[in-house]
Amino acid sequence: MKCDICGHEAVTYIRYNGTHLCSEHFMKFVEKRVKKEIRRQVNLRSGDVMGVAVSGGKDSMVTLHLLHTILGERRDIEIQCITIDEGIEGYRKDSIDVVKGFCSDHEIKYNECSFSDRFGITMDEAAPLSGDSSPCTYCGVFRRNAMNDVARRIGATYLATGLNLDDTAQSVMMNFTRGDIERLARMGPHKKVQPDLIPRIQPLRMIPENESLLYAMVTGIPFHNGICPYSDEALRNQYRNVIGELETRSPGTRHSIISSYDQLLPMLSSSVKPATLKKCVCGEPTLGKECKACELTGLLNERKK
Repeated sequence: MKCDICGHEAVTYIRYNGTHLCSEHFMKFVEKRVKKEIRRQVNLRSGDVMGVAVSGGKDSMVTLHLLHTILGERRDIEIQCITIDEGIEGYRKDSIDVVKGFCSDHEIKYNECSFSDRFGITMDEAAPLSGDSSPCTYCGVFRRNAMNDVARRIGATYLATGLNLDDTAQSVMMNFTRGDIERLARMGPHKKVQPDLIPRIQPLRMIPENESLLYAMVTGIPFHNGICPYSDEALRNQYRNVIGELETRSPGTRHSIISSYDQLLPMLSSSVKPATLKKCVCGEPTLGKECKACELTGLLNERKK
């Protein structure tokens, strides 16, 4: 295969737009869309702090690399890395080492928070106590809580995550099939800023997962390729398989899902009023007396007795 642009050896075929690309033009293809998403999602000002949630996997490492590359020329914007240690033996330590090494090599400030320190329990301890719920339910709640807490403490203006096109399409479908209009209306990237909630952005929102992986490989970005031992129980896997099959049969399905969602979003947002938030004892904003993380922590502590 030859690149349709320069005639050099192609590294990929983009099925949804019918083009063959060499490594150089593939990288430009990815970077152009990420730059467009950053411009669309945020209006960066002098003094802003961009927190980047980084697990060490391909998507978050590509996000950190691209933000560092794209925004690195702006000395008035600071990038800080945020890593959460869930406490998963044989999995998380290796990925944290990758993140620390990258941050050290590129002079990016590194911040870390562990489930053990913040919630008094590791994911390995929580998983056997998760009951009828998937361990991923607890992990997701705890991670979001910890990321927002660290982002707020470092003075982050925005919190960038490594969510890619596949992740976003899955989230849209999950919330749609559950009839959860409120969550659909409040999915990131966030335009409305709520007190103590750091708005999230998704630079890889229009980048398919396989392109994120290829980008990491052709650019030599280090990443941890391990699989979380609890991931098999995630409900998201079912939606990943369904959307994957649809994409195989009809290339461009993922983009169509996001395009449809974006067109519906103004109507969804107008029908869901901004929530009035209180402050939980842990410092996080909440709708009720306590946030979901504290509620689940209390539940786990009861089950430990």
